[in-house]
This record gives sequence, structure tokens and C-alpha cells, in this order.
Amino acid sequence: MKYLVDTHTHTVASTHAYSTLQEYIAMAKQKGIKLFATTDHGPDMADAPHFWHFVNLRVIPRVVDGVGILRGIEANIKNDSGEIDFFGDYLAELDIVLAGFHEPVFAPTNEATHTKALINCIKSGNVDIITHPGNPSYPIDIEAVAKAAAEYNVALEINNSSFLTSRKGSEHNCLAIAKAVKNAGGLLVMGSDSHIAYSLGDFEQAMTIVEQAEFPQERLLNRSPEALLAFLSARGHGALDAYSVLVEE
Repeated sequence: MKYLVDTHTHTVASTHAYSTLQEYIAMAKQKGIKLFATTDHGPDMADAPHFWHFVNLRVIPRVVDGVGILRGIEANIKNDSGEIDFFGDYLAELDIVLAGFHEPVFAPTNEATHTKALINCIKSGNVDIITHPGNPSYPIDIEAVAKAAAEYNVALEINNSSFLTSRKGSEHNCLAIAKAVKNAGGLLVMGSDSHIAYSLGDFEQAMTIVEQAEFPQERLLNRSPEALLAFLSARGHGALDAYSVLVEE
């Protein structure tokens, strides 16, 4: 199956990435990607865009040349209370909110602290997707996190980049996460975590994990634009009607 939705990308607004939004749109057209989210790093990262970058995402058209662009962020989890570095009414202006651990903002400590932070972040209602929870630098109680995510309708990500260029050694954890989410009745999403447009929609390694876990397609958010948009709507995001042109009859 070809997956035409990517929820996790970074542009030159995060200066350790190398493509513009326009280059992502062109690559999406070339690859047949129907819907992707632009999710640059939250402002607490050293090279992240300014807070105003996310406030001003409203200027981006929702559909360009048949490609849907979700206005999003990969926020940073800041502490074991599960707080993130984007807040208040500004969150309501975004179409999708991702959040994860990043060493410069939340240094690794221990399994209990990491687990508490993720569960509190999930319970906060502010975050739709937890990014790269299989990172071996941040051990967690996988069963507890998967149970909380299912209960609060938050998706856990299988991050393709983790198997290629970062967070090496994630495979075992990611397979355990996929199985735990399956058993808990929760949702998974595959994210390319693309930092250059060429890798948009690349899920080959993540797909291997999903297949090994025999994860049900009906709970994989990448399966269609309709699936992701329905999830975001259920999570309380509005202003999604403009993407209806992407939904197949």
C-alpha cells in the first residue's frame, strides 16, 4: 500500500533542515502525496523559528495545486508535567500539534520521569501526536504510555528517520510500541520526519515495523487524508473543510 499522508516535516525555518515549503509542495506533487503537515521545531529549540512563525502560518494556503498543507508544529516537551513550548489560544490556530523529547530542551533522565512526562503531555489535551517515542535515549513504560494514548485519543508515531539518520537503535522499542498500541486499541501514525524534501513520504522502515506488529490498517492515520482529517476533527481542530477536496469519494 502506498501512503499519501505525511504528518512530520521540517523546512528551512528550522535551520538544520534544508528545503523550503515550496520545495515540499513540488515534491509532494511529484510523489503523489495528497496531504502533509509542516511541523517545524517549537521555539525552545536553539535553531527553531520564532514564536511568530507559528502564529503566521495562517498565511499559507490550505491547498496548493491539489496538495493539502496542514499548519503544524513539533513542539518540545519541557518537563515532567508534560508542558510544551507553544500554548494558549495560539494552539487553536494550528491544524495539527506534534510533541516529543529533544535533548536540548529536556535532557534524558530515567524511565519514570520520561513516562510521567509523556502521560501528562497526552492528558493535557494539547497534543495530537507524540513523536519518536521509541527513542532509546528516553526509555519509557511502553504499556502505560500506549494505554494513556488510546484513552485520550492521541496517536503515537513510528518515526522513519529514527531508523536512518537519528535515534539509532529504535527498532526494538518501536516494534514494542506498535504492538502495545495495537493491544490498547490506540492509533499509530508514520512520520518521515523529513528534513529535506526528497524524503517526504518515505516510510519504508516504519512500514516494516507496522507490518511486523500486524497493526490494523484502520487504526493507521496515514492510510488516507480522510482518516487523518477525521482524527484531527475528533481532536477538536476546526477549519478543516478546505481539505475536503482531497478526500476520495
